Amino acid sequence: MKRNLIATVIAAALLAGVPATVLAAPQAAGATTTAGSPSKMVLDNSTRILTTLEARRDEFKADRGALQDFVASEFNQMFDRTYAGRLVLGRHGRGASDADVKLFADALAENLMQRYGSSLLDFNSKLRVRMKSETPLRGGSMVKVSSEFLREGGEPIPVDYLMRKVGDDWKVFDVMVEGVSFVQTFRNQFDGPLSRKSIAEVAADLKAGKLKAGE
Repeated sequence: MKRNLIATVIAAALLAGVPATVLAAPQAAGATTTAGSPSKMVLDNSTRILTTLEARRDEFKADRGALQDFVASEFNQMFDRTYAGRLVLGRHGRGASDADVKLFADALAENLMQRYGSSLLDFNSKLRVRMKSETPLRGGSMVKVSSEFLREGGEPIPVDYLMRKVGDDWKVFDVMVEGVSFVQTFRNQFDGPLSRKSIAEVAADLKAGKLKAGE
């Protein structure tokens, strides 16, 4: 996968929503953006995040530590990293302890934020988002939110979010950009290392930088 597409997938996952302007694009018929809906949550949070990125852009360029802290805070709030981590592990996660899954999920998330967090500063702030639809899954305990990146002079980029209900909140656990899945991308990448090493060893390699997500 091309690096710029990986960066887009990661950035979408980190934001749990497209970097949208305050004035979002007109919504497609059938899109649900009522208060409390997953689509509305994606719109509201992505708008807040972009506004903060724009307001603090100079600070973040000068202090990447502050940027990492901001991205980590938003990522932890919106993204179900442990559930996504278990999905990335796939067959290697069968029978794995919750502690090992969390260890891997945390190492993967930290590796991604360190490598791609700064790419958020390069996002085109004139991108807009249009919510297209919400599709309930598994009896309503999960939902697929379909949207589009709208670019001036370019074709719309389809972006889908898979979300699940965790307590009273909706959490993103997978993002698909132009059909490329966050979960499937990293499941494919780490299948080899996980076939040769334990989950804990692969997590340690991620934390040490011996393995780099997205390469």
